[in-house]
Amino acid sequence: MEPSPQIRRAIVLLSGGLDSATVLAMAREQGYETHTLAVAYGQRHLAEVRAAERVAQRLQAATHRLMQVDLAQLGGSALTDPHIEVPNHPTSGIPATYVPARNTLFLSLALGCAEVLGAQDLFIGVNAVDYSGYPDCRPEFIESFQNLAQLATRTGTEGGRFRVHAPLIHLSKAQIVAEGVRLRVDYAETVSCYRADDQGRACGRCDSCRLRAQGFREAGVADPTRYRDGRVSSAP
Repeated sequence: MEPSPQIRRAIVLLSGGLDSATVLAMAREQGYETHTLAVAYGQRHLAEVRAAERVAQRLQAATHRLMQVDLAQLGGSALTDPHIEVPNHPTSGIPATYVPARNTLFLSLALGCAEVLGAQDLFIGVNAVDYSGYPDCRPEFIESFQNLAQLATRTGTEGGRFRVHAPLIHLSKAQIVAEGVRLRVDYAETVSCYRADDQGRACGRCDSCRLRAQGFREAGVADPTRYRDGRVSSAP
């Protein structure tokens, strides 16, 4: 597909969680025609994949694509190997929920989509402030991948310039929630829990649930997360 000079296209990696939904809204506000990409990578549940489709529809993505990559065959992560327990409390070092090469793979898939669609902007919702300590959520990683994109693509070698946008990377979770509320993101549609059930209800105990709840609390915003223990929302 040849890009129109009047249209700025962007590929937005959309997991179905709070962060990526906010990034999609930010990209739309900046005037991009957004094309969302979700990845079923062999994770413990597909509730987040279904959430990504809902978020893409609600925020009017031009297209939404779901790609399949089975990282469960590699294992090595509590999110892809059922024999590794998802921790209930923060741990020192890189946690068991780190998925080897996940963001490298996701950005590579987004880069391929970008070349086909004639887009030169990639958006990803990584965060290096309130996060679990993953090495592929750091500014150095984003900068390095952007450099790789120039070397590894026809677009880059022919003079195009890829940009990897990580607009949340220096924001706290509370700041992210506040930005999403400003942009009218419906966080009730999102799923962040590492152990969500088939209905998308959260466990309320994993690191992702803890960080999400902390973000709503510190932002002074009612938490719309549905929990398996019967909680539906909490007041700010």
